[in-house]
Amino acid sequence: MISLPERSATAIDTLTPREIVAELDKYVVGQSRAKRAVAIALRNRVRRQKLPPDLADDVAPKNILMIGPTGVGKTEIARRLARLAQSPFIKVEASKFTEVGYVGRDVESMVRDLVELAVDMVREEQLREVAAKADQAAEERLLDLLLPPRPVAPDETAASAREAQQATRERMRERLRAGQLDDRVVEIEVQDRGVPSFEIIQGSSVEEVGLNLKDMMPGLFQGRSKRKRVPVSEAKGRLRADEEQKLVDMDAVSGIAVRRVENSGIIFVDEIDKVAGREGAQGPDVSREGVQRDILPIVEGTTVNTKHGMVRTDHILFIAAGAFHVSKPSDLIPELQGRFPIRVELEALGQAEFVRILTEPRSALVKQYTALMATEGVTLTFDDEAVALIAEFAARVNEQTENIGARRLHTIMERLLDEISFEGPEITGRSITIDAAYVRRMLADIVGNDDLSRYIL
Repeated sequence: MISLPERSATAIDTLTPREIVAELDKYVVGQSRAKRAVAIALRNRVRRQKLPPDLADDVAPKNILMIGPTGVGKTEIARRLARLAQSPFIKVEASKFTEVGYVGRDVESMVRDLVELAVDMVREEQLREVAAKADQAAEERLLDLLLPPRPVAPDETAASAREAQQATRERMRERLRAGQLDDRVVEIEVQDRGVPSFEIIQGSSVEEVGLNLKDMMPGLFQGRSKRKRVPVSEAKGRLRADEEQKLVDMDAVSGIAVRRVENSGIIFVDEIDKVAGREGAQGPDVSREGVQRDILPIVEGTTVNTKHGMVRTDHILFIAAGAFHVSKPSDLIPELQGRFPIRVELEALGQAEFVRILTEPRSALVKQYTALMATEGVTLTFDDEAVALIAEFAARVNEQTENIGARRLHTIMERLLDEISFEGPEITGRSITIDAAYVRRMLADIVGNDDLSRYIL
């Protein structure tokens, strides 16, 4: 096993809040106030890590509550922020949880899921670091299988036999690297991946049952080893994976992952408005308040037991979001309101924003569809008038029916390019320009008919 270093300082440590906003601008259009809030929260994390340990423990993260209709960029801002910071990030829906005693997921499962994601992140980082060593070790094992040691002939010395064996081995290595031996069959030892079945005790959650099962019976899930004949091309991957497992210390990976979750984890709690009870409400709203009270200790700071160790949630950044069409933030229980001191209202998107969303971000829809059709050999071009008309139609449908924000652009674009996408393999080599006339031909009738646009767009 190799020892795993802690993650070194990343580029995020040197980014100012203004630069963080500029990075987010590459992917999300508008919403400057929300970007500003998350940029400050991220920078405060960097500042906290530079404080003396006794003071750093007392500096709580300033959790954020995003208020705005669907499709305006709440989730995308949080997701891009996590990628920028290389932080473990998970999105959960508050409506999926129920209070203790009801059917539903345990609120602590959000922390366990975040830890599992962090373990995968750290493991992938360590695998990249040991990739070269694993490849080399796997190659040597494969050469041992392809060229087993031969006995020393009566007319040669042990030294000359070793030299001849080594020369043959190097020639075999060249052929192996060139792929000339990929079809040759070798016998390797593999693990039987069969998983035993268990009966879950009624009334217990999957998290409770599975938490320490592997610790209690460590040999149960290892599988029995067996000999199997496979081609060299397949043996390469199996042996490389085996060597990677030997080189990476999973106990160290778990420790790093837990620390990363505790210090830089981000949990995005969507649909928080769905569990906001209204004053005087009865029935299901009682359970909604119960969900809030179950979430509260996680946000306030508690210790959650996971199979990778105990995890403190004191310094995990929570970003909650909701449309709050029916309820309002003040309908949340006071204790939970106090744990989200930063309130940001996101603006609804209109035609001008839709034009920018279609063309400006790195993964803009126009760029996506152009790249998709290019794989079929079709050159797709959108002129400015067409883009403006697409944005106008999307804004009009949002006004006439439900306002689903930028998600309307996806349905509009799919309908617009329906014929071209279907005929793509048959029109290879053609150049097609999407102009205003084409947009009107494909969409005007549907957009103008409220009933059709309601069900089609």
